[in-house]
Amino acid sequence: MEIAYLQTPIGTAEFQGDENGLASVSVLDEIKPIGIIPEVLEDAVYQFREYFEGTRQQFDLKLNPSGTDFQLRVWDALLKIPFGKTISYLDLSKQLGDVKAIRAVASANGKNPLWIVVPCHRVIGSNGDLTGYAGGLHRKKWLLEHESPAKQTTLF
Repeated sequence: MEIAYLQTPIGTAEFQGDENGLASVSVLDEIKPIGIIPEVLEDAVYQFREYFEGTRQQFDLKLNPSGTDFQLRVWDALLKIPFGKTISYLDLSKQLGDVKAIRAVASANGKNPLWIVVPCHRVIGSNGDLTGYAGGLHRKKWLLEHESPAKQTTLF
């Protein structure tokens, strides 16, 4: 498994993957040296740079996350949430065909190994509140504002 790092506005992104695809992307609080980016991770790092620059809304990467069949179903459903949009945990559970699975859906969402690529940050509470996020609510808020079609502008 190859590893690469990228400094982002909200922490250090750590990429892990091999020729089978990107296995994980996580965010770290500590700064890691960038170093040489392994060839199998170059495209992921490049696309993340574009995302944070505001020029990429969708990722086109070969993914290879490890998870249960249920987790993989949830993560696949997350991939269908459009850039700049949010969905509630309840609505996500309904889409997956079982409104009673809301806790299991939330748990699978929290175990998503592909930060930002599989946009678990786009899932919010039914009342619109930002709820649980493995990377911290400050990052979830930043990501949703970054993806918001209505950007805050200065008055002066």
